Amino acid sequence: MKIWNNRILKYFLLNSILVISSLTVSITNSEAYPIYAQQAYTNPRAANGRIACANCHLAEKPIEIEAPKAILPNSVFETAIKIPYAKDAKQILGNGQLSGLNVGAVVILPEGFKLAPKNLLTKEFQEKNKGVYISPYSSTQDNILVVGPIQGETHSEIVFPILSPDPETNKKVNFLKYPIYVGGNRGRGQIYPTGEKSNNNMVTASTEGQVFEIETASNGETLISIRNSDGKETKQSIPKGLSLVVSKKDNIKVDQPLTKDPNVGGFGQMDTEIVLQDPARIIGFSLFAFSVLFTQIFFVIKKKQFEKVQAAELKF
Repeated sequence: MKIWNNRILKYFLLNSILVISSLTVSITNSEAYPIYAQQAYTNPRAANGRIACANCHLAEKPIEIEAPKAILPNSVFETAIKIPYAKDAKQILGNGQLSGLNVGAVVILPEGFKLAPKNLLTKEFQEKNKGVYISPYSSTQDNILVVGPIQGETHSEIVFPILSPDPETNKKVNFLKYPIYVGGNRGRGQIYPTGEKSNNNMVTASTEGQVFEIETASNGETLISIRNSDGKETKQSIPKGLSLVVSKKDNIKVDQPLTKDPNVGGFGQMDTEIVLQDPARIIGFSLFAFSVLFTQIFFVIKKKQFEKVQAAELKF
């Protein structure tokens, strides 16, 4: 009985640690872009082709994709997404401090394609992808994969191991050409899913007039007092960490920038195509190619023989 009590106690402690760890992770990654998309969108790709990440990450940045042109059924292949950016770039956090950029990515695969299980991955690949946790978008959409946020300095290229389907066992899949849609992001967004602006935005003047006073509040924010021609004074709050581009006694207009644009990140999306190749077609084509080759060789040999016979007849 004492042994069972010890086991129950160990089990309880272990689960408590796991729960606390998961809560810590969820709090740390509460501003993680894939989580926002998963909570707000059933399908991350809209009917117009726009991926959901672009709704919050307004700046457009390039990405690159590397994937094979054709693959065999029930085989593991790699799709790499490159998210380039200047490694010395710093983003502004929610508390106004500066930090390195995080990256994230989403891959929308054809139905039937999914994340390759660990037992099919080589040790070399597992070591290369250490620290990268790729997961399905939802329990019902294992063909959509998301990752992030992860450190951008060491993961500017994210490799997804993908398992192709087998039409012999999955009748919904055929040997055809399929599209793959990918999106990659670096840095924080400009808009939260609630529609509110983040502090990763340039602040513009809400009214016109002259900058009457600039002061720093106790919470670190900057207060700009603007006095219009009628003498009415308006105070505008600037989030902590933003750099001002105006000074006292400057005359400003409505929507004129008061700060520099702090955003150094952005989102990009691309698509490519992949062919699920039928092995029987490859074998058939190979046999056809060899038959044509052998036929050509046979014709050349017969021609040489015919030329020798003709030359022998001319001698007589």
